[in-house]
Amino acid sequence: MEIFLKDKIKKAIKFLYNSDVTDDLIQIQETRKDFIGDFTLVVFPLIRYSKNTPEQTAEAIGNFLVSNFSDIECFNVIKGFLNLEISDAWWLDYFSRLVREEDLFRECRVKNPKVILVEYSSPNTNKPLHLGHIRNNLLGFSLYRILSACGHKVIKTNIVNDRGIHICKSMLAWMKYGKGETPESSGMKGDHLVGKYYVMFEQEYKLQCEELMKNGMSENEARNSAPLIVEARKLLQRWEAGDEEVVSLWKMMNSWVYEGFDFTYRMLGVDFDKIYYESETYILGREIVLSALEKNLLYRHTDSSVWIDLSAEGLDHKLLLRSDGTAVYITQDIGTAVSRYEEFGFDKTIYVVGNEQNYHFQVLKALLKKLGYEWADGLVHFSYGMVELPEGKMKSREGTVVDADDLIKEMIDTARSLSLELGKLSDFTEEEKEDIFRQIGLGALKYFILKVDPRKNMTFNPSESIDFNGNTGPFIQYTYARIKSVFRKAEESGVEPDYSRITSAVPGKREIGLVKLLRKFSGIVAEAAELYSPALIANYCYDLAKEYNQFYHDCSILGEENKDLSNFRLALSEITGRILYAGMGLLGIEMPKRM
Repeated sequence: MEIFLKDKIKKAIKFLYNSDVTDDLIQIQETRKDFIGDFTLVVFPLIRYSKNTPEQTAEAIGNFLVSNFSDIECFNVIKGFLNLEISDAWWLDYFSRLVREEDLFRECRVKNPKVILVEYSSPNTNKPLHLGHIRNNLLGFSLYRILSACGHKVIKTNIVNDRGIHICKSMLAWMKYGKGETPESSGMKGDHLVGKYYVMFEQEYKLQCEELMKNGMSENEARNSAPLIVEARKLLQRWEAGDEEVVSLWKMMNSWVYEGFDFTYRMLGVDFDKIYYESETYILGREIVLSALEKNLLYRHTDSSVWIDLSAEGLDHKLLLRSDGTAVYITQDIGTAVSRYEEFGFDKTIYVVGNEQNYHFQVLKALLKKLGYEWADGLVHFSYGMVELPEGKMKSREGTVVDADDLIKEMIDTARSLSLELGKLSDFTEEEKEDIFRQIGLGALKYFILKVDPRKNMTFNPSESIDFNGNTGPFIQYTYARIKSVFRKAEESGVEPDYSRITSAVPGKREIGLVKLLRKFSGIVAEAAELYSPALIANYCYDLAKEYNQFYHDCSILGEENKDLSNFRLALSEITGRILYAGMGLLGIEMPKRM
């Protein structure tokens, strides 16, 4: 329709003002919800041809369009904006085409697809995944699905932070206090067990710092001199030197964590095409740093540490190798980026990382550019906001985070309780029930997180997320289940949908309004891909579910005596169900057929 309107508006301007205009001057957008109309023409760029006010220009163009093109039914002018209403006949014809469309993503596919890497999760192997990781994983996985739907070749990647001082803290605490404890002997999930020792280290380290400060040390001196942190640094040096005992312990504890991570990823329904490990990529990163040092692109400090000066880029001086020769975090980022480009030759790499790392990624891009990697222009930091709880911020070191496994279990338990109260699953097997409880619980969790603009901080409230009414995942899932119920009843009644005479129906404004909303789907998906915002799709699905439920309440479907209208409403239900299923699928949310 936008192409049709542009063509007709150009004809209007030619007739009215004897002028030819280019497409870029004809700005058409969907009419805002608070105004009457389907499409809006921004008139201001055209007054140079009319030599009239915006209102007079809009009025003249509107009259010409309505008089000459039957698909344009009426118009109204609001200041410099021409709002056009499209005829019901055009919407009916559009809907008949949509019913025959097998590929719902056809219109949102890009002409020039890119190779895009999406990095998400990025866990540390010193603690289990928590609520913050859940938002990260859900955003990354949804972004992968949205970009793929638009035709891009997308590779899902993960970088596991499996080395460094924080990993040595868990290892040292286990060596000192573990007494050989394992996941098998403790009955604890491996990542939880390792996380317990990380917290134990921090608690003991804090006590040591407090004791040193009592004896006159400053806080900074105490934090650098406490016996535990000194031992942890030595452990890191031994690891980087390849000490067999340390490496063996590191491998054992990491294996516990990986097994735990894999379980959580399966429950969340996310996966990866390629996993990178910092313990491998930092080696290449260090080699690149040392090579750049020889080329005088970097400089060595008097304490032997290696730095880069990015002040010309509006940044700061950045440490790349410590004085003892060990690598810092950005060193592995250099190695990882280079490894990925060599393997995939990507057009873009999208780092799904929280907004507290904004400066880090500015530095990484500038650093790689200064080292001669022009493809660094394709690095994108998808900066998202933090997740908090109603009671405040989470703290890993103090063990006050919301564990991902515990939260997933809580959501499924709540879904089970609410579903059993509704009592609509009595004829299901226990296995079928549990699968539905899982779908509802995880649907509530995923939707609540993904419906929020990713760039904003958010507060996660489990009780709000699983409400079967309002802007929630279960509400949209229930709408889909309602649609499936309509077709089960049709089958039981011997009704076979016939969509061959859709354009013969005479639908009301409620039905036409639903058709208009269905048409927006591909545009919403394309916009979500461009802006990296699953929230656009989430809230569209809610609007569609809400509109369908109002239609369902107002319009009889199987009980409608007019067969053309009944079949039209069945078609409307089927396409709504398909689009809800596809849209929620882009969010990684499963849709149960019964609830």
